[in-house]
Amino acid sequence: MDIVTILKALSNQKRLALLAWLREPGKHFYHHQGGMDGHEVCVGLIEQKLGLSQSTTSKYLAQLQQAGLVTARRQGQWTYYRYNCEAIDAFMKALGKQL
Repeated sequence: MDIVTILKALSNQKRLALLAWLREPGKHFYHHQGGMDGHEVCVGLIEQKLGLSQSTTSKYLAQLQQAGLVTARRQGQWTYYRYNCEAIDAFMKALGKQL
């Protein structure tokens, strides 16, 4: 786990909001279909809610995924994203030990 990479990913207000939305997708995404188990959100819905271009949305999601904060799953032409609870819990514990 690279704490600095995670902190960089969290240092943007839109990425931080996106992560909070993915924690409770049913609450934050209208017409949420939820992928296979209701905890995944299609990139198209994320793009709409962020109000940013497709390329910026993809960049933000890639940064969160690289940091390990979200996971992605492709299904046909769609990509679904999920909040990575285990990684975030581990990050919080590791950060607490360092500070």
